[in-house]
Amino acid sequence: MRSVTYSMSMSLDGYIVGPDGSFNWSVPDPAVFRLAMDEIKQVGVHLLGRRLYETMLYWESAELAVTWDDDEREWAELWKQLPKVVFSRTLTSVEGTNHRLATDGVVEEIERLRAEPGDGDIAIGGADLAAQVAAAGLIDEYLVRVYPVIVGGGIPFFARDLAKVELQLVETRTFTHVVFVRYRVVR
Repeated sequence: MRSVTYSMSMSLDGYIVGPDGSFNWSVPDPAVFRLAMDEIKQVGVHLLGRRLYETMLYWESAELAVTWDDDEREWAELWKQLPKVVFSRTLTSVEGTNHRLATDGVVEEIERLRAEPGDGDIAIGGADLAAQVAAAGLIDEYLVRVYPVIVGGGIPFFARDLAKVELQLVETRTFTHVVFVRYRVVR
């Protein structure tokens, strides 16, 4: 069965964006960017909330591509090839390569994807979407890049009303300004 992973960057105090909606503190160094590329190579489909979908459209931009370095161009190609499902209450269509708008709820979508043949993880992006998946007990692994900044509020990585979840530490890596941690949910 395909694993469901939730991977995002967060501040030391647990937020994926600050109170002003910015996440400019999470710009990775080249080693962390390579880590993200290694992660995305393990993904078979990515489920995104509307805000993350809109943010990630950046990687579809042919105009910006001319300014990217080799790693950024490689990331963009990996991202464009990846099937993506967008969850939104406000969008009626989506653009970009390999995107489709979800027709069911996220729990039903994950159940359908797990029942289909396919390789690679089912990745969750976006705190609100991840909170729904976590509440249903469907997240198998948490992949967290922790940045040494306290932002004092914003959108939390973990839903504040999440029930207790036992985790097993699987991996840690320390980079110049980031600590990467992988936890597996104990079932």
